[in-house]
Amino acid sequence: MRDAGPQSIARDGTAVRSRADGRGQRVRQVLFTLLPQTVLLDVAGPAEAFRIANQQVPGSYALRFAGPTRTVLTGIGLQIGALRPLPRRVEKGTIIVVSGVVRGTFDTSAPEVRSLCRWLETVANSEGVTLMFVCAGSIVAALSGLLKNRECTTHHACIEQLRRTEPTALVHTNRIFVEDGPVLTSAGITAGIDLALYLIGQHLGHQVAAAVAREMVVYMRRAGNDPALSPWLMHRNHIHPVVHRVQDAVSRNPAAPWPAKRLAEIARTSPRNLARLFAQHAQCSPLDYVQRLRVSLARELLMQSDLDLEQIAERSGFGSARHLRRVWRRWEALPPGRFRANNASAPAGGRVTR
Repeated sequence: MRDAGPQSIARDGTAVRSRADGRGQRVRQVLFTLLPQTVLLDVAGPAEAFRIANQQVPGSYALRFAGPTRTVLTGIGLQIGALRPLPRRVEKGTIIVVSGVVRGTFDTSAPEVRSLCRWLETVANSEGVTLMFVCAGSIVAALSGLLKNRECTTHHACIEQLRRTEPTALVHTNRIFVEDGPVLTSAGITAGIDLALYLIGQHLGHQVAAAVAREMVVYMRRAGNDPALSPWLMHRNHIHPVVHRVQDAVSRNPAAPWPAKRLAEIARTSPRNLARLFAQHAQCSPLDYVQRLRVSLARELLMQSDLDLEQIAERSGFGSARHLRRVWRRWEALPPGRFRANNASAPAGGRVTR
C-alpha cells in the first residue's frame, strides 16, 4: 500500500495533506534559548523531535538557537558557539523553548538569566507564541512573571523553588508536563521530548507524532491524570519487525479494508501465525489493533468535523454507525454522541492538564 503521507481532517471530514510542501502556511519557528550550564538533553531531545517531524512533513518547523550570550558552556562541558542574539520580535506561531540548567549552578541573579527574563516579558504576548519550559526552565518562567495564577510543573528537585519563586502558581508534582494556555511546563530532562511530541501531535496530527516517537525509539505518553498511551503508539513497545511491518501498514490508512488474509500477506506469513505473533509481541489481536486505530480516527472526526455518525463510520472504516457504536463501547466510556457534545463544549485554548 502506498503511503498517502501525513493527514489532517477538515471541517467537512475530508482528509487533507498536512503542509507537505510548506505552501500556503509559514514554516513554524522553534527558537531554543540557551543559558550557561544548560542541560544539553533539554535542548537536544526536543530539537531532535522537531527535526524528525520536519523530515516527516517538510516545511513544518525551522529550528533556531539563541541566547543572551553568543557562546555558552553546557553542563557536560561542551561549548556551543555562534548563538543568535535574542530577537527583538518573534514571528506569529513561534515556539520558544527555554531549557533548564544543571542543579546547583542556577544563579537567578546572573546577568544572563535576567536578560533572558526581560526578553521573555517583551515577547510573551506576541501573537500565537507558545512558551515551552523544560525542566528547571520553569524557574525562568516564574522569574519572568509568566506563571502568575497558572498551573505548572518542573523537575521534582525544583518543585519547592518554583513554589517560592511564584507563590500564586498551582505547582503540580508527578506530572510529565502541564499546559495552561500558551505556557507549557515540563518535568525533568527527558520530559521535554514528551512535550515536543505533544506539540507535534497538535500541529501535524497524532500519526506524525507517533512516527517521530518510533523514529526516536521513545514512548509517546500523555501525562499527569491522563496516563493512557496514544492509540497510535499502543501495542508497539516491542521490536518484532514482522508485527511492526503490519502495524505500519494499518496506521497509514486505518479505514482501508484489512481482512486477515491481507494482513498476513503483508507479514509474509499465515493468518494463524500472525495472530500468534501479535499476541506474543503486541498483546492484542490483529483485529483489535485495526479497531483501536479506527476508533481513534472516529474520535478525531467527531471532534473536528460536522459529519453525522453514518458518515464518520464510513470514513473511519466501519460498515455502519451500528458497527461503530458496538466497537466504540469496548474502549470508550461515553457513547459517540455524548463524547462529541462534551468535546464541542470545551473552549478552544482553555486550560488543560495533560
